Amino acid sequence: MRLSISEMAKLTGVSIRTLHYYDQIGLLCPETAADSGYRWYGRADVERMQQILFYRELDFPLKDIQMILSDPHYDRQEALRRQRHLLQLKRERLDRLLELLEANLKGEQTMEFKGFDAAELEAARRQYAGEAKARWGGTEAWRQSQERMASCGSAGLAAQAEGMNEIFRRAAALRNGDPASPEAQALVREWQAFISTHYYDCTREILAGLGQMYTGDERFQKNLDQFGEGTAAFLSAAIAEYTK
Repeated sequence: MRLSISEMAKLTGVSIRTLHYYDQIGLLCPETAADSGYRWYGRADVERMQQILFYRELDFPLKDIQMILSDPHYDRQEALRRQRHLLQLKRERLDRLLELLEANLKGEQTMEFKGFDAAELEAARRQYAGEAKARWGGTEAWRQSQERMASCGSAGLAAQAEGMNEIFRRAAALRNGDPASPEAQALVREWQAFISTHYYDCTREILAGLGQMYTGDERFQKNLDQFGEGTAAFLSAAIAEYTK
């Protein structure tokens, strides 16, 4: 799949001006064809745009969307589940407003204002964005991640995600062995180098913190254990051994 900017605008309903802006801020960057110099959007760009539009529908600011999508451990399936939850909350609020309107159209006198209450939806949205900010917002790692990801385009991001998954698959293959083994320690070094190359300078301190999150945060653990139960615990232990 290769789409020009006008074709991308037509497919998604997003204006060409907005697509240019997304490119400028590094949120959605088309690839440049080496042979012609033209810029094209590929399948990975279309999938990323869909994620962006889900978040926009839920009124996430662009800076929060960028932070969420830039997380090296961004899990698309988990993101879809959370988006579904937020959309369900939004639908429930709209249903309450429609019921209130119907009552008013029927001439019923009501002093009901619960339908206007968006507190639950706002709280869920703030929690989601806040988690990303707590990990990356305002940090040097966040700044570096933005610069490096903006320069590689969405196809490059897809390649990075596959490279990360390949490391996790290899960790899963080793998960029944010794976390201190030469093979496990070599894999941790490779993972540290991968993060440093594609996202941000991953010091031993940062790596140690990531390793703790792999078992301390249920979502990280679930994401890693999809490659094989126990992968998160193994990689966490291997990182602990490497950074001690």
